[in-house]
Amino acid sequence: MNLPHAPSLYAASPDLAPAFPRLGENVTADVAIIGGGYTGLSAALHLAEAGVSAVVIEANSVGWGASGRNGGQLHSGQRRDQEWLEAKFGQDEAKALWRLAEEAKAMTLGLIARHRIDCDWRAGLIETVHKARLVDDERAYVDVLRERYGYAPVAWLDRDEVEAATGTRQYFGGRIDRGAGHLDPLKLAQGIARAAARASAQIYEATEALAVDGTATTGFTIRCRSTVAAAPVLAPGGRRAAGAAGGGRTVEATVSAGIVILAGNGYLHGIDAETEARVMPIDNYILATEPIGAGKPGGIIPGGEAVSDSRFVVYYFRPTWDGRLVFGGGETYSMRPPKDLAGFVRRHMLRIYPQLSETRIEHAWGGTLAITLKRLPFIRRVRPGVYAAAGYSGQGVAIAPFAGKVIADAIRGDPGRLDRFAALPTPPFPGGRLLRYPALVAGMTWYALRDRL
Repeated sequence: MNLPHAPSLYAASPDLAPAFPRLGENVTADVAIIGGGYTGLSAALHLAEAGVSAVVIEANSVGWGASGRNGGQLHSGQRRDQEWLEAKFGQDEAKALWRLAEEAKAMTLGLIARHRIDCDWRAGLIETVHKARLVDDERAYVDVLRERYGYAPVAWLDRDEVEAATGTRQYFGGRIDRGAGHLDPLKLAQGIARAAARASAQIYEATEALAVDGTATTGFTIRCRSTVAAAPVLAPGGRRAAGAAGGGRTVEATVSAGIVILAGNGYLHGIDAETEARVMPIDNYILATEPIGAGKPGGIIPGGEAVSDSRFVVYYFRPTWDGRLVFGGGETYSMRPPKDLAGFVRRHMLRIYPQLSETRIEHAWGGTLAITLKRLPFIRRVRPGVYAAAGYSGQGVAIAPFAGKVIADAIRGDPGRLDRFAALPTPPFPGGRLLRYPALVAGMTWYALRDRL
């Protein structure tokens, strides 16, 4: 069945989405996976390729969440920089985490090449400095990456070079990373889904996980509800409206498995209290302009790189293959998106590109990503037989597919990488799942104010 995707520039592209059925009867597999984004699809692919039967259940369509709506940037490293990791864990552990991140990046690019995923990959990412007082530290960090970590693709750009590369005078310098880049995130998710299906993984769309019952000893049963509908009813920002199934017929069924992977990220909604206490959903918003020659000679970002900046509440933007600017900026910490998504993001874009004040905005959308308190990913076995991966904190294009492979490897008897991630501190948010939002709003409001000062 072909389900309409949440509205975005990516979903407005010619519809080449794979079609997967709803779950209409009880099924059994070795591994049941909740969530059809990068993590769940990658886990299913790697398990199926190893001869392990895997079932993915996705409440909407594959790539519905952050995997299909993000800014499309593939970064090097972890969400925290290497000097922060060295200060917290020591240089040896920081280097091990760098190697994991490089492996993750290479794995994502390897999936694209091996499965011939047409997702508009383009190399190059510029990380800009938005305050003059940060320049010396950021310049020194380039030396750290080149000398201590042996990472040659990174180089420093002074202010004039950044202006020439980005088309804005708002930044004071930056580093260019030729080993990173950007892509169409929804096409990537759909490509991994096709590859998983070819490897004999079972994927079910329009199938919502209601609860996980059982233990590793008795086996697990996931109670599911699937809906056959002409279209979901969408709230602003592309979220399914509360209580609105969009019409159609509802069917209840189960998935039985010996192992469960929780890969719903910010969309678990009551499935696992331990994971949700440590992972906070937040909404982020993106727009796409009309074609303006971005990424082409004579346009802004003429070299075609992606760009992000040093704000805590980061701005990130990139040109598309047809010369649009995709710009992300601004977050909210409630379940209510701005009434005017395009206007909300446009204000942020004009701080960087005031020359685009007359440019038409053709697409604007929102979506839910997930963060952790320390901005380190939550990847581990949460209890016998149950694995979770979530909280990528904006680094999911590389880390999320890799997390799926890491868990698949652990299930097959190679837990080394999983143990490395599991050792990272990901404490619960103050107040746990129910009371985490007030603390987040206070903290993020402070960081947003600090960005502006």
